[in-house]
Amino acid sequence: MFEPEIPQNTGNVARLCACCNAKLYLIGRLGFSMSDKYLKRSGLDYWDKLEIEHILDFEEFEKKFPKEKFHFFTTKTDKKYTDVQYSEGDFLIFGPETRGLPEDLLERYNNNCVTIPMNQNTRSLNLSNSIAIGAYEAIRQFGGIKC
Repeated sequence: MFEPEIPQNTGNVARLCACCNAKLYLIGRLGFSMSDKYLKRSGLDYWDKLEIEHILDFEEFEKKFPKEKFHFFTTKTDKKYTDVQYSEGDFLIFGPETRGLPEDLLERYNNNCVTIPMNQNTRSLNLSNSIAIGAYEAIRQFGGIKC
């Protein structure tokens, strides 16, 4: 999650990651404190089952994972999230709730941008719902969750 703003969404995603056996990376400035009661409540009692890391900016993230593939979820492309091949170890990158991913990232990684189709009269899905959709498509493609 790049610069998440809403603690409840991040808590929901933390719970999702615990259930999927996925590590959660929080990148950049957070719009809440990690001790936020809404964050903790929405993550329920899954916090001890989750590996989570906060990385200060996207450049540091890129340096840490120079060979991994990134998939950027955005409303600013026509390529559907189901039209790409995911591999175990790929990263699904989602932007902040109110503004999405920065234009410079979308331009730099233009070939790695995907979207979740939706009614053209709506702006976007809830961030935690979008992450669940993307995560389970990737899991479906590479054969399930390792427990």
